[in-house]
Amino acid sequence: MPDQSTDQNTNNNLLANRIILVTGASDGIGRAAAKCYASHGATVILLGRSIEKLESVYDEIVSDGGAAPAIISLDLTTATEENYSELAETIEDEFGQLNGLLLNAGILGERKPLSQYSATVWQQVMQTNLTSPFMMTKALIPLLEQAESASVIFTSSGVGRTGKAYWGAYAASKFGIEGLTQIWADELANISNIRVNAINPGATRTNMRATAYPAENPTQNPTPEDIMKPYLYLMSDSSRSIQGQSIDAGDFTL
Repeated sequence: MPDQSTDQNTNNNLLANRIILVTGASDGIGRAAAKCYASHGATVILLGRSIEKLESVYDEIVSDGGAAPAIISLDLTTATEENYSELAETIEDEFGQLNGLLLNAGILGERKPLSQYSATVWQQVMQTNLTSPFMMTKALIPLLEQAESASVIFTSSGVGRTGKAYWGAYAASKFGIEGLTQIWADELANISNIRVNAINPGATRTNMRATAYPAENPTQNPTPEDIMKPYLYLMSDSSRSIQGQSIDAGDFTL
């Protein structure tokens, strides 16, 4: 990554006047990213399933001096194309454009051999982790194109690059995300103001990580707040030249 002369973490206006949608904003990395973006001047659209949890994030952002976020409740496992069209209409009516989209929401599914994997769970994981990001991005591209500069960030995983036993639909969905990132970046390169990249958070202290690795000592892993540098970088104008990359949060340096 290119060196930057300005410390992004101390520039509270880095995302001023930006409208940024964060999925899975009620907890973990999504919550940390929403608060990070708000602390740097953005107006954040918080999307998740639990209104109660989203309202808690809302209160934290406002208490910290950030702009009042918008809250949208949507279950990505069951969301339809009509739901995504309605989401786009709501954002257009309220804000007129969209500067950033962090597709962070995801579910783990089952940790077992593929031969024992539930077809129902497979479909749920693929719908949430791969189909939903595709459908949401497709619906929001016109709004992103209305911004002078726009960024889409997909969420990848190490098991989406090298297949590992017992990761089932989660790994398959993340392989799909890697491909989706590359395809969309290549299609939009040189014809659009939208850049598309992915971040692999790596081992992070989240509820999903605790479920996947119940015997692991969670204090050995960074918190979601500790890995925000690449999320902030890719959402800021500093990354205007970055397209089609999949970044490991743990290895990221400016």
